[in-house]
Amino acid sequence: MDPMTLPYIRILVGTMTGTAQLVAQELELSWDDGETRVETLLMDRLDSSVFRAGGVFLICTSTYGQGDVPDNAKALFEDLKAKRPDLRGVRYGVFGLGDRTYAQTFNFGGKLFDDLLTELGASRVGERVQHDASSGTLPEEVAAEWGAGWLEQLRAAVVV
Repeated sequence: MDPMTLPYIRILVGTMTGTAQLVAQELELSWDDGETRVETLLMDRLDSSVFRAGGVFLICTSTYGQGDVPDNAKALFEDLKAKRPDLRGVRYGVFGLGDRTYAQTFNFGGKLFDDLLTELGASRVGERVQHDASSGTLPEEVAAEWGAGWLEQLRAAVVV
């Protein structure tokens, strides 16, 4: 990506209850400012071809059941595992949502995507966020604070 072009970020949302979608909407509102273009897509009906052109992605996902990705993210996750596309042209971040009271599987939805994207050659920007629902903080507020710093890290990574 040419450092002079405006960053274009696709936020891919895996959610069961809508909380991850609220986080994505908060990030889209704060990032889509004329300097950065943002598109939020629910993972429903997405497959690995969403990554075909490369670019910048934020995986915003909750964890469901026994440490699984949400139902609407399963097809995308399984397609990535099966087709194993070369994602060297992809930069990404992960905003995971979970509940630490489920200690054995805390934030595994984000972890599963993070591990798989790295395995396929994508480059993560910044650390994986692991929001804890039992912490008393609202995930969309955490996202708003985190988002500005991540965007700076992204811009620095793209220039390199």
